Amino acid sequence: MPVIFITDAFLFLLVMMVIAYTLYARQHAHLRVPWHDVAQRPLAMSAAIILVVYVVVGLLDSMHFHPRLEATATHDAIYSSEVVSVLDLMLEDLYQNTERTYSAPLASHAFSKEMLDLPDGKQIRDYPRLIYGGAHLDDPAVERGADIAKHILVGLAYGLVISLVVSSVILFLLSRAHQLSFKQTWHKAWHNNFVVSWTAIIITLNFIILLACSIYSLAQHYHVFGTDKVGQDVLYQAIKSVRTGLVIGTLTTLVMLPFAIMMGLMAGYFRGWIDDVIQYLYTTLNSIPGVLLIAASILLLQVYISNHANDFNSPEQRADLRLLFLCIILGITSWTGLCRLLRAETLKLREIEYVQAAKAFGVSHFGIMLRHLLPNVMHIVMISIVIDFSGLVLAEAVLSYMNIGVDPGMNSWGNMINSARLEMAREPIVWWSLVAAFIFMFVLVLAANLFSDAVRDAFDPRLRH
Repeated sequence: MPVIFITDAFLFLLVMMVIAYTLYARQHAHLRVPWHDVAQRPLAMSAAIILVVYVVVGLLDSMHFHPRLEATATHDAIYSSEVVSVLDLMLEDLYQNTERTYSAPLASHAFSKEMLDLPDGKQIRDYPRLIYGGAHLDDPAVERGADIAKHILVGLAYGLVISLVVSSVILFLLSRAHQLSFKQTWHKAWHNNFVVSWTAIIITLNFIILLACSIYSLAQHYHVFGTDKVGQDVLYQAIKSVRTGLVIGTLTTLVMLPFAIMMGLMAGYFRGWIDDVIQYLYTTLNSIPGVLLIAASILLLQVYISNHANDFNSPEQRADLRLLFLCIILGITSWTGLCRLLRAETLKLREIEYVQAAKAFGVSHFGIMLRHLLPNVMHIVMISIVIDFSGLVLAEAVLSYMNIGVDPGMNSWGNMINSARLEMAREPIVWWSLVAAFIFMFVLVLAANLFSDAVRDAFDPRLRH
């Protein structure tokens, strides 16, 4: 039985908006040419492929449903009250193979000593074997290193086959599209003679496939990033946190853009008392500490949820509402910077001849802002969107670390860091939750920053060659 959360609907709506924008940009040269410039940059295309992988993971984790339990001749199908996603089905082994408590990455024994019963009835204090991690080994102390290397090589072998197939399919489709031979297509792609930097795309895809196959091969027999305090696989938590990071980065932008664009254009175009009111509004909002405003809003939401607990069918629904509310608060507090930039640009554009001519011909104010001003400030909007995305992902981690972010029961990199900080004083240190969250968040933010640099260089008229 499908379940649609509010953030799921908004996330797919945003994907459809991106597709619509892509179709629109293909028909307009002033948008198509800058994106062709972005597509010719190898580093930008590598970053784009990484972002696409994160988006696919997030979308798979946004397809929720109640799993069916059973069906009889006298009763209809019975569905579980648990809410799972398509990604949970794909990661079922990681989700179900839980240990008792902490275990280090690729370990075969628990992290802490326990009292163990020997066959002769005696008890000793030692590290117990894990239930799933390395359970297939007879003597982990001797066999573990060679077994890990074997699974990595097996994963690389499967990944190499998949990479060759994917690369061949891409080159075959390119050869059919450009009516070239396979050899000519490979030669042009290698020398980057296409509009798109296919060499960077293929190399990045192959690297991701090889890495994913190696991790998958290891994850069948080990906990690649270890387990947390309750024995849940840390790799599973890190992958599940991708959706939270994407929702924070994208839905906040969706909330921010209408305020920033409308207020910025109105302030710069009308000037006078409208400009004064809008300036006063965003100056006042900037004077309020954002952390305090977010904390107060989250506390109000928690009080509302506590007083109306019967309105929510599941803990996942409550966590989703809190995530949506956090996106709204972040959007309300982060539109002021873009609004100020658009106001300054509009003040300059309103004095240009074609705007004055439109006024003389009696074009309405709304028509002038929509037809003449908005298209000429879209490069600023595009640059701000891609640059602010990485900052919002990092903001979620900081807010969750301060216990005013997403729901503690929701998987997020901020919650992983927050729970890991409590174990940093242990001896020895439980470090793998922190490292796993850092790696996944670092790769996403780095890819977003590299892609945003290319978009800025392509869309900024002052930097365009």
